[in-house]
Amino acid sequence: MIALLEHSLAIAAPTLAQGAGGGPGAGGGGGLGIPTPIIWAIGVVIAIAGLIFVVFIFQFIQLWLQALLSGAPVRLLALVMMRLRKVSPPVIVLSRITAKKAGLDISTDLLEAHYLAGGNVERVVRAMIAAEKAKIQLPWERATAIDLAGRDILDAVQTSVYPKVIDCPNPASGKQTIDAVAQDGIQLRAKARVTVRTSIERLVGGATEETIVARVGEGIISTIGSAASHKAVLENPDKISKTVLAKGLDSATAFEILSIDIADIDVGDNIGAHLQADQAEADTKRYQAEAEKRRALAMAQDAEYQAEAQKNRALVILAEAEIPKATAEALRSGNLGLMDYYRLRNVNADTNMREAIGGKPQQS
Repeated sequence: MIALLEHSLAIAAPTLAQGAGGGPGAGGGGGLGIPTPIIWAIGVVIAIAGLIFVVFIFQFIQLWLQALLSGAPVRLLALVMMRLRKVSPPVIVLSRITAKKAGLDISTDLLEAHYLAGGNVERVVRAMIAAEKAKIQLPWERATAIDLAGRDILDAVQTSVYPKVIDCPNPASGKQTIDAVAQDGIQLRAKARVTVRTSIERLVGGATEETIVARVGEGIISTIGSAASHKAVLENPDKISKTVLAKGLDSATAFEILSIDIADIDVGDNIGAHLQADQAEADTKRYQAEAEKRRALAMAQDAEYQAEAQKNRALVILAEAEIPKATAEALRSGNLGLMDYYRLRNVNADTNMREAIGGKPQQS
């Protein structure tokens, strides 16, 4: 484009010189009949436009030369179109150069497409280079899919090459140990360290580290809970690792579990004794409540009996109240003599005296 601009200026130079020399036209405009000031104005406009064009093109010249000298050529027009499409040319060019030097031939169209889709081009290229050096199959489509899914593709490749260790439980959750109770009622507190390696094939759609931690924790609790005695677990803590590892906890996850190591295991509380004590206390309260219930029933029955006795006593008193009336009626009717009445009084007095000596209430 610069050569074309220079060629156009070379063709227009004789005409501009003839007009400036004051040919036969009116106003010194040469044979074209254009005034000299207008010609100079046109020349200035063309020069300014050419300068702007050169400045605009110059910002791509360095990238174009860098790509050309690096063996990853990019067309100058393609760089201009990248800027018009709101794509960063340095990111695309430098990523292509990096990939080319590492032995990967990735076209600018693929890089632009991933950039416009919102992906991280530089991270994807670095991840593919790392995978290539580690002999890991990582096609461009899979790498971009993982990146667009929100996963850190570079970290995944690095973890696949260099396995990492996950603490179980995760200290960020606030729990320091996994607590489980053996069948003898003794609580054990364990810490595990899980060594995992990223599985690139299952990274898209696979479960994350939280799933691994949850599954391992569940396996540890199940293994300790099925142990007949806590001593057996303390004697062979590797039994937990083997049992948990044999369950295939890494299925449908983005990781492959390499090993599960019990980092620490301690004896906790005697949960069985606490449960028995709590049960005994609950039974005591239940028995006390039943005893209180029976006592209340007995008191209610006693109150009923006392009321019945008072009722019968009232009937006796009413019956005794009829005796003087009957005696008076017998005296009036002549059925009872006066001497008989006094003998009856003497018998009553003798009875009252004996009752008084025996401690019984006197009867009138």
